[in-house]
Amino acid sequence: MIRVAVAGCAGRMGKTLVQAINVAPQLSLGAAFEHSGNSVLGADAGALAGIGDIGVVIVADPESQVDAFDVAIDFTIAEATLGLAKICALYNKPMVIGTTGLTVAQLDQLERFAKRTPLFISPNMSVGVNLSLRLIEIAAKALGDEVDVEVIEAHHRHKVDAPSGTALRIGEVLANALGRNLDKNAIYGRQGYTGARDPKTIGFSTVRGGDIVGEHTVMFAGEGERLEITHRAHSRSNFAQGALRAVGFVHGKEPGLYDMQDLLGL
Repeated sequence: MIRVAVAGCAGRMGKTLVQAINVAPQLSLGAAFEHSGNSVLGADAGALAGIGDIGVVIVADPESQVDAFDVAIDFTIAEATLGLAKICALYNKPMVIGTTGLTVAQLDQLERFAKRTPLFISPNMSVGVNLSLRLIEIAAKALGDEVDVEVIEAHHRHKVDAPSGTALRIGEVLANALGRNLDKNAIYGRQGYTGARDPKTIGFSTVRGGDIVGEHTVMFAGEGERLEITHRAHSRSNFAQGALRAVGFVHGKEPGLYDMQDLLGL
């Protein structure tokens, strides 16, 4: 039985993870974390997630619970994720990270932590999204500079970063497949008199509203035809299931960085 710790257990994703772990074979909830000052501290994580008391009390200090979990999952914010990753590296605890909005410097820091413990990092834990990344790569290589490429993403009103981590990962896949530099060729929105479209551009459009769980479309727009590759998430359960698969994958691995492409053999 793999004991799992969930960071940000009071959030939407955190509650979904607690629910999923509760019914997953070979997994159990070992610890649950929230930031200091949160009103849920001291409550039962199962009761908070709507599954009844399970005997796991929510705490603010992960280091006090290192003997209670084997793998940690974190879908919170960058600063909190780095703090937990530092503790996991110190105590050789594998970690699954779904946090988005990480800077290059923060990713470099995680890479240093990964020299001491296995870290599984993916901005999107959906199996479908990661299969889409492979399809996008194939399409981009086949179509090349004959088409214009645009990335459109939509999420709920509470999402704090834009474009989404998944959209940025799509941009990286496109840039690599097309031989472009994303830092130079990305356009994050257009307004006013912009002139004709630069054919090397990789465009990004962001939508925020309502309770949209997550939608990503890549548009390959050519002369006389258009190819679109779209993934739509209808609930957070698919992200949770992907994260739990990642827990099983990273448990027992050697220190290093891993992602969904490794898990799926892509």
